[in-house]
Amino acid sequence: MSLMTFGTRNAFQAAQRGVYRFPGARTRTIVTIIQQGYEGWRLSLGRNPVRLTPGLNLKIPVYHSVEVVDLRESSILIPNLPGYTSDNVPVICSGSLFYRIIDGYKACFSVSNVHANIKNTGTSAMRAVLGQFSYDQVISDRNGLNEQLNSVIGNTIANWGVKCTRYEVQSFQPANREVERQLELQMEAERNRRKQLLDTQAQINIAEGQKQRVILESEGHLEAKSNEADARYKTVVREAEAKQQQSIMEASALAEQVSRLALSISGTDEETQVQPGDRQRALDTLIELRRLEQLKAIAKGSGNSTYFFGDQSILGAYLIDYAEKTKAVLGDKVSPHTTSDGEKTLI
Repeated sequence: MSLMTFGTRNAFQAAQRGVYRFPGARTRTIVTIIQQGYEGWRLSLGRNPVRLTPGLNLKIPVYHSVEVVDLRESSILIPNLPGYTSDNVPVICSGSLFYRIIDGYKACFSVSNVHANIKNTGTSAMRAVLGQFSYDQVISDRNGLNEQLNSVIGNTIANWGVKCTRYEVQSFQPANREVERQLELQMEAERNRRKQLLDTQAQINIAEGQKQRVILESEGHLEAKSNEADARYKTVVREAEAKQQQSIMEASALAEQVSRLALSISGTDEETQVQPGDRQRALDTLIELRRLEQLKAIAKGSGNSTYFFGDQSILGAYLIDYAEKTKAVLGDKVSPHTTSDGEKTLI
């Protein structure tokens, strides 16, 4: 086997393992260049790996072989993957798996073909995680599916020195037209059910609002009646207090009048020298004057048909008062009697 054939076979094996054979290996140079963002591992006769940093590195033909890994973030497309949801809906989904190699040694020597194995892991994890979500959950919460896939795939490929940065579901649709039609009918029925629930809730809210309105109106009427009752009570109390104050003031005025009349009757200027008899005569005089005023008011009334003339008016008033008192005392003993002249007399 020639050296050229050996180098070509090593390059093919490196490509299968997910690493990159430096192109200069076929030119048999003694140096190799590692690009920025890559990492190289140099093997001496297939063993004793040495890490090569970006830049110029020594590489002896035939004795050394170099494997280069890409440390930049990469993605793998997983298209048209069939699967089933938790509610047994056949679907087809596509997604992109983003990853980054963080340990070049494990990526080169812990797995045979890191890129192919990452793709296979993403495919199997996608089918497994998809079966944990219902169709509606995937439609409404695609981020939850992405996070679950990221966690499952990341835990699997971490032993290879690879970190799963994220998984993005790009498309998600039913597997055939019949399933899509059934899902449309189901979603329409669900929308109708939600509409009925919303209508029922709206009616309940309207009834509750009417109930609250009636309660508030009744409470308002009760409060108004209570305020009216309090107002009437306060009015009565104020009127009673006013009458009481008026009576007190009238009594004070009457006492002042009695005192002044008593002083006039006694003929003294000091109140301490007034005799009790003088006060009684003053009180009787005031009462008599008040009675005369009342009789005058009765005589001057518009509904009164009795009139007094001359000096006998006062005497006539006393006679009427005496007749009324006598009639009230006698009661049924006093009856009217009509004479032969048609005049009524008291018997």
